[in-house]
Amino acid sequence: MSDAGSKKGARPFSAFERMIAWRYLRSRRKETVVSVISIISFIGIMLGVATLIIVMAVMNGFRAELLDRLLGINGHLVVQPIESGLDDYEEIAARFNGIAGVRYAIPMTEGQVLTTGRIGAGAGALVRGVRGEDIAKLTLVSGNIRQGTLDSFNASKGAAIGKRMADRLGLSVGDSIQLVAPEGDVTPFGVTARQMSYPVVAIFEVGMSQYDGSIIYLPLGEAQRYFNSEGVVQSIEVFVDDPDAVDRLRPAVESAAMRPVFLTDWRQRNQTLFSALQVQRNVMFMVLTLIVLVAALNIISGLFMLVKDKSPDIAILRTMGATSGAIMRIFFMAGAAIGGVGTAAGVVLGVIVSMNVESIRQFFSWLSGITLFNPELYFLSQLPARMDIGEIISVVLMALALSFLATLLPAWRAARLDPVDALRYE
Repeated sequence: MSDAGSKKGARPFSAFERMIAWRYLRSRRKETVVSVISIISFIGIMLGVATLIIVMAVMNGFRAELLDRLLGINGHLVVQPIESGLDDYEEIAARFNGIAGVRYAIPMTEGQVLTTGRIGAGAGALVRGVRGEDIAKLTLVSGNIRQGTLDSFNASKGAAIGKRMADRLGLSVGDSIQLVAPEGDVTPFGVTARQMSYPVVAIFEVGMSQYDGSIIYLPLGEAQRYFNSEGVVQSIEVFVDDPDAVDRLRPAVESAAMRPVFLTDWRQRNQTLFSALQVQRNVMFMVLTLIVLVAALNIISGLFMLVKDKSPDIAILRTMGATSGAIMRIFFMAGAAIGGVGTAAGVVLGVIVSMNVESIRQFFSWLSGITLFNPELYFLSQLPARMDIGEIISVVLMALALSFLATLLPAWRAARLDPVDALRYE
């Protein structure tokens, strides 16, 4: 019977603790400083959590979009000859296509050129010679044609260029683009630059400024003639179903080549870029975590001031029978409420901003008249954001852990307060 009575008595006491904690958080005239510190702590945790979620989402989106575009145009495995040119590229590509896990293989001829159009000075560009049936497989290009068509690409003897290049040179479908290669024809006076003009048959826009402004696609035969490499390609780019499984496919690709070849995968060619992104991501997480840490330190200072201000109240509660554990729970709940509500508000704010980050960017660009997230610098034409539920949970747990840890010392100090001393000096 007594056990049941003690259990019944625990519930009102728990509600009493919550009521006292809530009263201590409410603003009163003589407790204005404590209240202001609590508000600053709440805002700091909210902004810290929101900023962490937004920055991590943008960096995840940037990496994912960059990876999709890099792997949408460039092969996951690049096969290059070691001893002699790839004159049997059609047979080798057919064997590669027969490997389980390989989506398709594209023979390719590449070369650097200078371009000129109707307006604008000459600019550097990369010419890629591909077969018509192969460029149709590059859906990032063939699925984003803004003008013209890639139908009958082999017979067109024309060029497909990016939209940024077309705008820079003042070109549209039907105009001619002039290509100048530094290594051209051999004459009695030496090697002269080769100049040829090709009609623009298609204009594409993949959303990555580096590609939209610097890549030109020519039919494979035309590119071979332009670069004096008839019947030979420089490389075969292999696209696989799972880019992370390229190591598993290496032996099969080397065996199917039936000749000495040199293989490089997408991770090797973009190692510097993605390593830099990873380092930047980790550093940003550490720096932004300091915002939450500073807010948690504000909770400590605010609770210490609250404990000092409420010392007589604590002494009265102790003389009325409140245990030191109850006092500790009261101040723990007061501080944890700030951290918990601030974290929840930060998550809501971070998710809302992450879901509308591109619209927000466009609004501030319009408001300031300055192009924010310039595609010339950041490669992508839009600001991407991709939230990861695991990362959001990690941010929440980190913020709650810092907030709860910050309340322990002041709460322990309140529980250790001697009621006799507190009443004596009051």
